[in-house]
Amino acid sequence: MKKIIAIALTCAMLLSVAGCSQNNDSGNDGTSTTSQAADTDNNGGESTSENTGDDTTGGEEDPNGGDSEPIEMIGPFADMTYSEASTKIYNDNLGDFKAALDIATAEVDDLSKRYALMAVAEAKLLESGIFIPIKANGGAYAINRLASYTNSPVMWGTDNYRFYQNLITTDFITAADRDEMKVKYNELKGSGEYLAWAKQYLIDKGYELKDEKSVYYSADLTTWDVLATNEADNSELLVQTYDGLLEYDCENVQQPALAESYEVSEDGLTYTFHLRQGVKWVDSQGREVADLTADDFVAGMQHAFDAKSGTEGLLRDLIVGTGEYIDGKDLNFDNVGVKAVDEYTVEYTLQQVAPYFASMTGYGIFAPMSRSYFESQGGKLGAEFEQVKDTDAYKYGKDQNSIAYCGPFLVTNATSKNSMTLEANPSYWNKDALNIHKQNWRYTESTDPKTSYDDAINGFVDGVGLDESTITMAKEAATDDGSNIFDKYHYTSLTDSTTYGGFLNLNRQQFVNPNDQVKMPSQKTEQQKVDYITAAQNVHFRLAVYFALDRGNQNAQLRGEDLKYNSLRNTYTPGNMVMLLEDTTISINGTDTTFEAGTNYGKIVQAQLTADGFKAKVYDEATDSTDGFDGWYNPENAKAELAIAIEELKAQGLEISKENPIYLDYPVAAQVPQFKQGAYVIKQSVEEALDGCVIINVIEGSSYDDRNYAMFYPETGLEMNFDFMDAAGWGPDYGDPMSFLNTMLPDYNGDCTKYVGIY
Repeated sequence: MKKIIAIALTCAMLLSVAGCSQNNDSGNDGTSTTSQAADTDNNGGESTSENTGDDTTGGEEDPNGGDSEPIEMIGPFADMTYSEASTKIYNDNLGDFKAALDIATAEVDDLSKRYALMAVAEAKLLESGIFIPIKANGGAYAINRLASYTNSPVMWGTDNYRFYQNLITTDFITAADRDEMKVKYNELKGSGEYLAWAKQYLIDKGYELKDEKSVYYSADLTTWDVLATNEADNSELLVQTYDGLLEYDCENVQQPALAESYEVSEDGLTYTFHLRQGVKWVDSQGREVADLTADDFVAGMQHAFDAKSGTEGLLRDLIVGTGEYIDGKDLNFDNVGVKAVDEYTVEYTLQQVAPYFASMTGYGIFAPMSRSYFESQGGKLGAEFEQVKDTDAYKYGKDQNSIAYCGPFLVTNATSKNSMTLEANPSYWNKDALNIHKQNWRYTESTDPKTSYDDAINGFVDGVGLDESTITMAKEAATDDGSNIFDKYHYTSLTDSTTYGGFLNLNRQQFVNPNDQVKMPSQKTEQQKVDYITAAQNVHFRLAVYFALDRGNQNAQLRGEDLKYNSLRNTYTPGNMVMLLEDTTISINGTDTTFEAGTNYGKIVQAQLTADGFKAKVYDEATDSTDGFDGWYNPENAKAELAIAIEELKAQGLEISKENPIYLDYPVAAQVPQFKQGAYVIKQSVEEALDGCVIINVIEGSSYDDRNYAMFYPETGLEMNFDFMDAAGWGPDYGDPMSFLNTMLPDYNGDCTKYVGIY
């Protein structure tokens, strides 16, 4: 699934989950559509509404190619087509990254060497100045009824949305008890014993467990077909309705789910899964409609490709025949490498070794689909899908009553912009494992953190993240033991795998929102528009801007001064996402360098940056982390980079000075005070560090949609209406750095290159 994440509503709901292309508002916590208020130590903190999809779009149409009307561009590439300009900009600025990535992906036999070489590629990406990592989800104060570590902490995919094993108490859990649970979790992790221990611990401490979970959501589902969506607002709920082949538990161990076991061929190209027998498909009323079989995985994947949600790009060039089927070159699905070997055995054949393949199998595109139920709702596979999908005869996925369920929950009620109710599936194969038997999803459009706080206190939702205003409220609210709500219950959520970034648009051609030609308008003159595009081609200019960004003080507008660094991230791929499995030697600028087994990915990124003389600190040796400090903000480095840029651009005929500054348009959702304040922190820090040679124009939108249409909703870089933005991020689809790095591929195959104004 594509993971560009867009944060949408209140900064107080704080929760979200990783993954997918995500839209953040300059470090805001936005709204949580699901596990609000920090999944206590997992995925807590920031909420996002995502547009999920895949790491690679599979090649979008050139908006300036074929027989289409040529686009008249401005700036240094005015004599090129948009696609030609995109290719030149990519090669000039990301050529070193792509070359290093190609070397890394060619390494298929040695997983540790692959990781190390990917870290080298990531260093080249950071050095390009194409973007700057800004922050992760989490790192916020919160209070919650959700017990620590009873949600999956997996850093990729959608298993962290699966709530059925959550332990929820009727009262907030105290900070002291969370500390004890943390110690025990670290002791038991990997043993399979933590969940049972936590349940008994809470009972012994006098907590009453409840079997309901109550969360916020901020957008109605646009489809109930999990195989036809690339939006997280859909997948966060729909993952409750089906199981995957394998799933990560609360101890971050991948467990059998619909597959009881699997094996991999000696050459690493064939994965054979042996399915659990007796699993039933049911409708929304719990009535059995079919048995689950291997054919349901074949039908599901074909339907995902037919529906063209964007998720299919994840498997392009991975599973045999997928590219040909997706592109329409071979519509015989028998030639795609997913087969029902027999009734309960499904086999996937890869065209290249992918050590991370098993980590993908809980994801939406691998979801099964009852072929017979699909057909009963007017569904067709293959070429016939196009003929029926827009007709009244096609009902599949239109509402909660037109899908079949094989997961832990049924959606028994869904009222638009009001509420959704999920109840335990009475035919669920693993119903004895359910700690939660009902989920209450509460719709909200509130941007007032105090409303979210009150809802959590009153039990309308189970938890809430705290900002400056609600921290004060919590400190003033006395508890029975003479303490106060903040001191007794608050904890700091951990950061998750989602990385939000800041992007400079290298070829901006849109100066009002493409959907509404009066929204978010630029005030720049024609010459100022051209001057910015010219300056943006210079890597030293871009790095000057990035070194001038005071990310910590921006984050303080939301998190507060105490936590302003907690969620800052300094690499794109989280430094602890993978570690070397064995001692590994690679060449760092021609010098053989050995990294010991257990070395953090981020440490290798830093080694390459240091060897290249790059001035950012992205890894901290003391904490063995790439999070929790600001290794980029440095006004002196910013001034030095700008001085180089001024000289180089002067030779090209562009003067940059206080009298002739470069103007950057920076859109923001101004209706949330913390977002607006954060934007002006950035404006001040950049203008001060760069001595007025760069001016930030904060463009204030009147709604989230205004902001999102400027920088998040557009499908290509051509429609992006900004010079600088920090409203999007990425969460990984599977357990490999490639899930991040693939977002920067060329030729319409990278989900995040559009934020640079190309492809």
